[in-house]
Amino acid sequence: MDMQEAAVQADSIMLRTLNGVRPELRWNHGPSIDSRCDDAPGTGSVKRRIAVMTIVSKERRGSLLGVVERDWKGRGYQVTSVRASEELPAMYASTPDGFRMRVAVAGEGQFFLSITTPCFTESDVADPKTRPNTPHREGGYPQRPDIHDDFWSAPTPPPRT
Repeated sequence: MDMQEAAVQADSIMLRTLNGVRPELRWNHGPSIDSRCDDAPGTGSVKRRIAVMTIVSKERRGSLLGVVERDWKGRGYQVTSVRASEELPAMYASTPDGFRMRVAVAGEGQFFLSITTPCFTESDVADPKTRPNTPHREGGYPQRPDIHDDFWSAPTPPPRT
């Protein structure tokens, strides 16, 4: 596998994660980062990022993290670490083939997904082909969430099922 193939696989993993969330989240790609692997000449790694543009209320953040956790575990991914912060929680996981993932809440409650590939044969890496479900926004990364959702943005805990 080369870096481009790894990037495509990383995009697929993140898209499957997003597709597992209902109601659907609105999102955009963040910048992709390619880097050389110092300990293995001729190899490199790719980091892909997604910014969630849906406003997720403080009362619903734990629910969204739980949905992602169940999805990842259901796919055989291992949760490797959790940052149990009330304001800025995060969860880290890895796939059996060494892709490292993160879902994190940052400033203003914005959710971010990222995935870093293991080292693969160096190659050019194209921008993601997966289509975000919000229009491109001008300006620096990250743009803040600005899409209200009746479920995710609600200022109350989700109903128990």
